[in-house]
Amino acid sequence: MNSRELCERFLRFGARTYGLASALPKTSLAQHVSLQLFRAATSAGANYSEACGAESKRDFAHKLQIVVKELREAQYWLRLIAAAEMIPAKRMEGLLREVGELTAICVASSKTANYRAPVRTVTSCQE
Repeated sequence: MNSRELCERFLRFGARTYGLASALPKTSLAQHVSLQLFRAATSAGANYSEACGAESKRDFAHKLQIVVKELREAQYWLRLIAAAEMIPAKRMEGLLREVGELTAICVASSKTANYRAPVRTVTSCQE
């Protein structure tokens, strides 16, 4: 899968998340969860787009790590929605599968990028 296809996948994930967030109950707590989910899901896609324009392999790896953090947060909110039965669990399956796959792809890419761009370690402030 190339970066353009992955960008499209992130875009679809954000759009699907919007649909789910819009379907949540209109209680203040559900709306809070809705906003948190939508922010994390769309931030992952935006940060992936930024990673594609990274200035170096190290910058790419760092930005991918941010993407992974946002995806894990989105996954948390999706799991909470399912656990609290705000939306039927069956409706959550596709999004939970997708966030898991996107996370796995980004973790693997981050590991590869880190392997190819070793970080210089500093042992003291005088170096």
